[in-house]
Amino acid sequence: MKKRKVEVVVISDVHLGTYGCHAKELLEYLTSIKPKILILNGDIIDIWQFRKSYFPSKHLEVIKKIISMSTKGTKVYYITGNHDEFLRKFTDLHMGNISLIDKLVLELDHKRAWIFHGDVFDASITQAKWLAKLGGWGYDILILINRFINWALARFNKEPYSLSKKIKTNVKSAVKFITNFENVCIELAIENNYDYVICGHIHEPKIEFVEKEKGNVFYLNSGDWVENLTALEYHKRKWKLYQHDRNFSSDEHEYSFEHENELAKQFIAVLKK
Repeated sequence: MKKRKVEVVVISDVHLGTYGCHAKELLEYLTSIKPKILILNGDIIDIWQFRKSYFPSKHLEVIKKIISMSTKGTKVYYITGNHDEFLRKFTDLHMGNISLIDKLVLELDHKRAWIFHGDVFDASITQAKWLAKLGGWGYDILILINRFINWALARFNKEPYSLSKKIKTNVKSAVKFITNFENVCIELAIENNYDYVICGHIHEPKIEFVEKEKGNVFYLNSGDWVENLTALEYHKRKWKLYQHDRNFSSDEHEYSFEHENELAKQFIAVLKK
């Protein structure tokens, strides 16, 4: 299978280790591309909801695939989020082509991109973490129920339905939170003279050029791999939002490198302690 060459790829909110994670689809996507830089923008592994009894092989293969990409020349930046905040104690750790960091400023064709997960602007995380964790469990259960509903709908040739998107659309406080989150990121980016501000966290994929009195900026959000199955791609001076086709199939398998297997196993062992 011929891989697409891309300069920069940003993914976030994969939530490996949860029922809602679409690890198989993410694996298909990663297998289809050859990026110079891969940015994992937080909540890649869901340590908040990590279960020793639930970590399917496809979830482990995603980790192995990322390690494989790094050994073949892709520069990987793992930016920590709230669900994988455990890793923040290892901030500024560099292993070969993999860097573990809290935020990143990247220069792209003489323009500056400010990249971070975004949980620092979420009051429910900073002020009531127990409530946020409870919400995380509830969200995972909601996704599991939604999968059953969509399975039933598919049997009757009906379009899939998103419970969480319906709730976000109809609950004013959820809409207000998303709007406030985006506005804070945009205003701070303009204040600090960034050309792009790139976040994750809210599971709302978007590319938008925003003009304010004090300046303008591109706001980008990479979405997630629980519902939207999206990524941001930068190539030839342009950003685009990638939407994965759930009917996509790949016949390429390359996960047999012994040292990659061992690294991945060690990484999971740390999480299980």
